[in-house]
Amino acid sequence: MNPTEIKKISFVSGPGIPLKGNDLDTDRIIPARYLKCVTFDKLGEYLFYDVRFNENGSKKEHTLNEKKYEGATIMVVNRNFGCGSSREHAPQSLLRYGIKALIGESFAEIFSDNCTALGLPLVTAKKEDIENLMNFVEDDPVCEIKIDLEKLEVTYGDFSILVQQPAQMRKALIEGSWNSTGELLSSLKEIHLVKSKLPYLNKFNF
Repeated sequence: MNPTEIKKISFVSGPGIPLKGNDLDTDRIIPARYLKCVTFDKLGEYLFYDVRFNENGSKKEHTLNEKKYEGATIMVVNRNFGCGSSREHAPQSLLRYGIKALIGESFAEIFSDNCTALGLPLVTAKKEDIENLMNFVEDDPVCEIKIDLEKLEVTYGDFSILVQQPAQMRKALIEGSWNSTGELLSSLKEIHLVKSKLPYLNKFNF
């Protein structure tokens, strides 16, 4: 991602992957021993690592290891996803793995904020709608899921469900203000102008 890019996000689509289970915390999403990284670049390799791989590196039976979900970009989850610590590595690992959005029953608040800061949309839906979506994706993993943030609607196959998203997060994504670094760098001329007028940055003598 270009840090200077102001990207407006109002629509996301792609094949889905259902990840069942309540209270999947950030330590499970990305184990603590991988927090020592200098950059976030390779964190996608360690997404849910301890529940996907044995100590010798061989694969366990896990949804993320199933071939039919390769290339999935929309993750469908249950209740209180992303609870636990506030580590920003959790949403970073999802993003680096290739996840572009999540649909769930509910998300932990700090996790939600960290995802929004990366331009990773989260929307919530009723339990029965999530269950139906999960079952649908299991039966048809290549079907495209479409998330419309302006309409607050998710469509897949012949189904359409209403979703929710906090107004502030939705506004930030749709307007592109989620990328605070990009906003800052896009205003460099104004920043330098203000800097030129500050006496303590221009050889001010006390």
